[in-house]
Amino acid sequence: MINIPRGTQDILPEETKKWRYIEAKLDQLMELYNYEEIRTPIFESTELFARGVGGSTDVVQKEMYTFKDKGDRNITLRPEGTAAVVRSYIENKMQGIPNQPIKLYYNGPMFRYERKQKGRYRQFTQFGVEAIGAENPGVDAEVLAMAMHIYQSFGLKHLKLVINSIGDINSRKEYNDALVNHFEPVIEHFCSDCQSRLHTNPMRILDCKIDKDKEEIKTAPSITEFLNESSKAYYAEVKQHLDDLGIPYVEDPNLVRGLDYYTHTAFELMMDNPNYDGAITTLCGGGRYNGLLELLDGPSQTGIGFALSIERLLLALEEEQIELNANHEFDLFIVTMGDKADRYAVKLLNDLRKNGVKADKDYLQRKVKGQMKQADRLNARYTIVVGEQELEENKINVKNMESGETETIKLDEMVNYFKN
Repeated sequence: MINIPRGTQDILPEETKKWRYIEAKLDQLMELYNYEEIRTPIFESTELFARGVGGSTDVVQKEMYTFKDKGDRNITLRPEGTAAVVRSYIENKMQGIPNQPIKLYYNGPMFRYERKQKGRYRQFTQFGVEAIGAENPGVDAEVLAMAMHIYQSFGLKHLKLVINSIGDINSRKEYNDALVNHFEPVIEHFCSDCQSRLHTNPMRILDCKIDKDKEEIKTAPSITEFLNESSKAYYAEVKQHLDDLGIPYVEDPNLVRGLDYYTHTAFELMMDNPNYDGAITTLCGGGRYNGLLELLDGPSQTGIGFALSIERLLLALEEEQIELNANHEFDLFIVTMGDKADRYAVKLLNDLRKNGVKADKDYLQRKVKGQMKQADRLNARYTIVVGEQELEENKINVKNMESGETETIKLDEMVNYFKN
């Protein structure tokens, strides 16, 4: 037997209903914020991610699925969505569209060669938003509020918004220099990942998960000490907007995002449920990326966005024991008795479906009792039983499966009855 590749999953029909419900709800929420959907290729030039995500990141160094195509081009299955959306913004000259910022969202499969663990897959579905073309603290606050709104709309509580400012490019440079000076004398005691990051991306050392390294990280200088006046003012305005919106937040000066392109606002949304014995689940993360467009040979435009995993959203709903109202409502199940009724039902089904009625029948020649059980399993609202007598009399009993009540109508009026 050929098995599914490690780190992937089949989403079976019962689960697919939940996915479709979530995706439809996300589409509706995006309309409220005037975001429009964008779809980019599943694979892109490897250079896009090497430059746009950052050559020193774990994503590029360890996790990308990269191959050469038949034209000897380096191709990568997309590991995240932002770089591709920015590439599309540049390539399609969206900076010329008058209604800036351009507000976009995407939803689709991403690929990372990660260690298999609960809620993480090597093929996962990422939903994300990008607002490109406006450097304004109000846009930052709107994006953070949207992230909170999404999870609240599914009934999730115990949400914790964690924010930080990484500052502008000048602030980041000064801070990186300070981190190198701080860690260099003791770097030999850190893990190999931290050692490799010291001179390529020292801020990523702050995100190390190794316990012994965490102790030394506690003594590292804080980014807040290196923010210039304009960065401080920008961050203060973002916080003021959040206060005005009544959105609580926690500041964490060690919060850094794993990708190189972030500047100014960085954030993560977590679920902090007291029933989890102190365990905290990160639901989504994002931030502002001033300079990414220029890094990809684009115009001097700025952007902000975030991304979330649909798989982790489903896991959070499961942990909170939240049931989605994703039942597939089915209009009619036709129970048949005899070959003549069976042939009639095939034509009736065709007519019903052409008129927008969701209907089905049995194809395994089950007995009436078995067919009624099938109607129950399909959650059919109504059933009819068609036999030779019903065909001769041109009458049928329509049974409401919830109330048990029946109504007699003419067979040749069936389509209009259910259509209306």
